[in-house]
Amino acid sequence: MHLIALHIEALIFSAQQALSVEEIAICLEKTLEIPMQHRQIEAYIETLIEKYRQEQYAFELVALGNGYRFLTKQAYHATIANLLNQKAKRRLSTAALETLAIIAYKQPITKSDIEHIRGVNCDYSIQKLLEKELIEISGRSELPGRPLLYSTTQLFMDYFGINQLSELPKLKEIQPDDNNQIGSQEEILN
Repeated sequence: MHLIALHIEALIFSAQQALSVEEIAICLEKTLEIPMQHRQIEAYIETLIEKYRQEQYAFELVALGNGYRFLTKQAYHATIANLLNQKAKRRLSTAALETLAIIAYKQPITKSDIEHIRGVNCDYSIQKLLEKELIEISGRSELPGRPLLYSTTQLFMDYFGINQLSELPKLKEIQPDDNNQIGSQEEILN
């Protein structure tokens, strides 16, 4: 295998998220001190994709979003799931899931805005989501005191199998259609 292909393989293998051709080119140019054409890098990536399609490998190189990443082949998902279940930390609490949903749909958002929507303090939930790297601090608001802004991470996208936030279900798609209220709308409002 060509030396450049080995460098590309090492880069993609060691990256924690999908790696774009542009990012690969920058790394290779700095390391090898030669200009890299995107077409050339894509050709090496195609060679690697073919290499890992062979049965002898438990993982494959796949295009994910606008980059490339090594993923375990589907035949081994159950085995990996057993490992992850053994090592899994406690699942996210309902409060953490609610906080994560608010951040996903309203990002970037401040902690006070999250608390206003939920009606309760969110310190613990935000801390757990930061620890699990599902959210990140994405900047500071221009509001007085310059509070932190929170956004979802690429790990959030990968975990939920989406490439962009526009793929999140629309709120109207996940709300029940039928009216489960007791009494008329007029009685409820008065």
